[in-house]
Amino acid sequence: MNLGVEFCGIKFKNPVFTASGTFNSGKEFESVVDLNSIGGIIVKGVSSTPWKGNPSPRIAETYGGMLNSVGLQNPGVDIFIKEDIPFLRQYDTKIIVNLAGRTISEYCEVVEKLGDADIDMLELNISCPNVKEGGVAFGIDPHMAELVTREVKKVARQPLIVKLSPNVTDITEIARAVEAGGADGISLINTLIGMKIDIHKRRTVLARKMGGFSGPAIKPVAVRMVYQVSKVTNLPIIGLGGIMTGEDAIEFMMAGASAIAVGTANLLNPRATMDILDGIKKYMNSYNMVDINEIVGIIE
Repeated sequence: MNLGVEFCGIKFKNPVFTASGTFNSGKEFESVVDLNSIGGIIVKGVSSTPWKGNPSPRIAETYGGMLNSVGLQNPGVDIFIKEDIPFLRQYDTKIIVNLAGRTISEYCEVVEKLGDADIDMLELNISCPNVKEGGVAFGIDPHMAELVTREVKKVARQPLIVKLSPNVTDITEIARAVEAGGADGISLINTLIGMKIDIHKRRTVLARKMGGFSGPAIKPVAVRMVYQVSKVTNLPIIGLGGIMTGEDAIEFMMAGASAIAVGTANLLNPRATMDILDGIKKYMNSYNMVDINEIVGIIE
């Protein structure tokens, strides 16, 4: 049984990655998850300087998922390089760094600092709906998506994945734009935008009113968008959005994803990545599959 996949010229031992924002650098999961079993760890967003994030409350449970308005809180790239990379390099997994920025120059600054770092790939976050400046504007406008991709690609020394926002009318238009900008791969989808109101207190549950909606309820939207993007671009795709089981992962791969990322499920079940990998193996055994790559993009 071959679980190995190749993505942007890099070989991964299996297609199960962690999604940015839900696993940090894996330190919190070390005692319950075999980090060696994960194909790749996409770390929480890293910015050029420390970000405090949004005011509380910034997490809310909702039907079929959760809302978050964390705001990409992180200690900055210098601390990440000093502390997180050495920790992750203890394990047999690939390191993918999610990039956060409010401006093109901020994105480029963090990428330049990571130029000589011992990491495998970069993931450009142009789609987070929680930050007033940068995220939404870049992610929903084709011209800006292409521009930021092109400028970051100029200074990137590692392969560059661009993470797309689902909060657009036509996802294929944005996918074509980042491909034109020089992206090496695409990941999708990031969170939808949602809101929850406390009818007893008569105010929104989140301090910032709206936040990113994730979890199993968004999976049909994510599968549809992965399928659509796979038909209009030659770039490899990481599929994510509500993946809870191995069967969910298989669905994304049939739609056109070469790999998948697990997000909200990690917060419900710390061993989700391992359980999903086991579910993929079980599916392959049940259909006598030899190679996981056999099913990538088989839906016409």
